[in-house]
Amino acid sequence: MKIKVLSLFPEIIEGFFTSSIMARAVEKGIIDYSSVNIRDFAFDKHRSCDDSPYGGGAGMVLKVEPLAGALDSVDAHRKRVIYPSPSGTLFSQEEAERLSEYEELVFICGRYEGVDQRIIDMYVDEEISIGDYVISSGEVSTLVIIDAVYRLLEGVISEDSLIDESFSNGLLEYPHYTRPFNFRGLKVPEVLVSGNHSKIDEWRRKESIRKTRQNRPDIMGIKSNY
Repeated sequence: MKIKVLSLFPEIIEGFFTSSIMARAVEKGIIDYSSVNIRDFAFDKHRSCDDSPYGGGAGMVLKVEPLAGALDSVDAHRKRVIYPSPSGTLFSQEEAERLSEYEELVFICGRYEGVDQRIIDMYVDEEISIGDYVISSGEVSTLVIIDAVYRLLEGVISEDSLIDESFSNGLLEYPHYTRPFNFRGLKVPEVLVSGNHSKIDEWRRKESIRKTRQNRPDIMGIKSNY
């Protein structure tokens, strides 16, 4: 998969792509990425990329010219362009799986009050929200989406690791334990060291249901008690 990220702060993006599992995916050639500095396409000597909104109001808006130039530089009209935004459709595991099918994705990292609507009208294929809240960094929301997507690609992590994850089967994932067996009086459930795999599977299923009912009753269609 090829990923291009347009940002005012590409150094935030670089750190993600050069660390941990993503770095290995890049080394293997599973991921090909590039970050584009929007400021490189500004016209004035100060490399200004924002201006006050028409109609008044607080905050600043990312200008259309630098963003359009950055998008044209990556041939955005031929690719799937995503703009993470609180006004977008809600992101989910199902959406991550859908996006993982694309060969090439372009992300626009917003800032301030967002981007000029004409950029959305002319270039953006999808506005995606990572949740019902607002953050200041489009880079962070972009990386959340990328992280959920790239790990689904073949060869990034083992397929076994994806099977029982939260949301993969309509439930949250069961609790995990590792050594030591006894930590400050809290012991690992005996069933997990029993060697009885059918009992272990049964315990994990029950714990997934319990955890989902407790933390995300909406997933199971249950009204929350809170």
